[in-house]
Amino acid sequence: MPLKSLSLQRYVGALLLLLFAMTISPSLLKAETTIVFLGDSLTAGYGVDSREAFPSLLAPLLSARGYNDVKLINAGISGSTTASALSRLKWYQRVKPDILFLALGANDGLRGLSTTAMATHLEETIKLAISSGMTIILAGMEIPPNYGSDYTQRFRKVFPVLAEKYPIVFMPFLLKDVAGLSKYNQVDGIHPNKKGHAIVAANVIPYVVTALNLIDAPPKNQN
Repeated sequence: MPLKSLSLQRYVGALLLLLFAMTISPSLLKAETTIVFLGDSLTAGYGVDSREAFPSLLAPLLSARGYNDVKLINAGISGSTTASALSRLKWYQRVKPDILFLALGANDGLRGLSTTAMATHLEETIKLAISSGMTIILAGMEIPPNYGSDYTQRFRKVFPVLAEKYPIVFMPFLLKDVAGLSKYNQVDGIHPNKKGHAIVAANVIPYVVTALNLIDAPPKNQN
């Protein structure tokens, strides 16, 4: 084949590829949205099947709203405190999360750990997430007044203060409508049962949808 003819074919081929790429819908080029749920036993689903933990229950709720390309990663570890948050997020950076659902602090409060240290751990994690381009959902926690009203108040204030300081989506209380209700908790009175996780998922979904809208990940099956 003559050299000029071969060069012309390559030029035409490259031009066709360029034109094809320009006509591809941006939605087809966008990869799935990844959400990492960084939490403790409340997130991991202690005492229930992992498929019954609230992060897993979000999948059908998202699908029903048209969000089918969302990957949900349950990064909950039972017994974990906010001290582990930063290092764990660094590890999960490899999956390039679009959204971080941060639900830690319950064990700090139940153990009476420093609320100042807790705030620092959460803030460092939030800063890393922001610098990595993640949208953050911060779930607030509540604790029983075992360590006195002063400690309880200082603990409670950590979450809204951070929510005011940084551009994040704030869910005031992860266990809203579940905490303190025996029918929605296991015998320990702390961890949600199957029904409790279903309620948590229903309460979490609006915040997840808000975060998805913030990163411009609209539903894909709406008419």
